[in-house]
Amino acid sequence: MSTFSRRKGNSRVMSFSAPFIQRPVATTLIMVGLSVLGLVAYALLPIAGVPQVDVPTIQVSAALPGANAETMATAVAAPLERQLAQISGVVSLSSTSSLGQTDITAEFDLSRTVDSAAQDVQTAINAASGQLPKNLPDPPTYEKVNPADALLMSIAVTSDDLPITTVDK
Repeated sequence: MSTFSRRKGNSRVMSFSAPFIQRPVATTLIMVGLSVLGLVAYALLPIAGVPQVDVPTIQVSAALPGANAETMATAVAAPLERQLAQISGVVSLSSTSSLGQTDITAEFDLSRTVDSAAQDVQTAINAASGQLPKNLPDPPTYEKVNPADALLMSIAVTSDDLPITTVDK
């Protein structure tokens, strides 16, 4: 009886692995060929590092020189956020207030276009203008932003010994 078959009555039953064991060079060539084919197919996969999805996003900015962050958050950002939250299709609102500046980012549902969202944001800014401080030098502004354009990483370098002109090179 050979190593690749067993007798079962009068007929021979061959195992699945028998031809591969019997022909090791052919088996090696098949495995190398499949591996090369897999590597080529992997290299040709159309996968982007960041998906190309255009999320309708609008950023509203307002400035009140000399106001602290708490004042900006309560007197400027809060009325704007209340009006922006009433717009249909708003998925998320986030705001950042600092010394004399507040930025509010409104992200809309993918079914909305950025242009129609911008019109609604302008309407909300106009509606909130009566609740904003009277000494606001300029009305809040808005701009269309693409979150996919954001930096993936930012690096800052400082030195106690060297001047900034040397560190900046």
